[in-house]
Amino acid sequence: MTGARVGRDCNLCGQTFIEEGAVVGDGVVVKNGVQVWDGVSLANQVFVGPNATFTNDLRPRAARSLPREEFVPTRVEEGATLGANVTIVCGHVIGRHAFVAAGAVVTQNVPPHALVAGNPARRMAWVCECGQSLGDDLACPCGRSYRLVTEEDGLAPIP
Repeated sequence: MTGARVGRDCNLCGQTFIEEGAVVGDGVVVKNGVQVWDGVSLANQVFVGPNATFTNDLRPRAARSLPREEFVPTRVEEGATLGANVTIVCGHVIGRHAFVAAGAVVTQNVPPHALVAGNPARRMAWVCECGQSLGDDLACPCGRSYRLVTEEDGLAPIP
């Protein structure tokens, strides 16, 4: 829609809808059947799987129309992956390089590098920027290593 911002080198597949006020960064992939509503922001290199669902109103009613300034924002940070059929309840942040498993329902913030699954989504593991699950040493076969900041703040790379 007019007023939506879509970055460079994006892949927006069939039946996608980007509403006025939505922001899509560079190199984003949005698969089939996804609606990115006003108030949703997808940073660079985000992957959104088929039929993922975003919301922007915590208490929707047919009898009222919420003014734009009351939409509840959602932010998906750089490099995050949202699997097929995930539901992202508005007002949350999906951290950098986080991975939301197919079918998960996100009802709280997802820390950077967290792998979450289920309904409600809960952290199952930590993942590398490359997408591999990490062991207890937080080192990946690709050569990257991480340290735990806090459970809420997720992982930070070790230079």
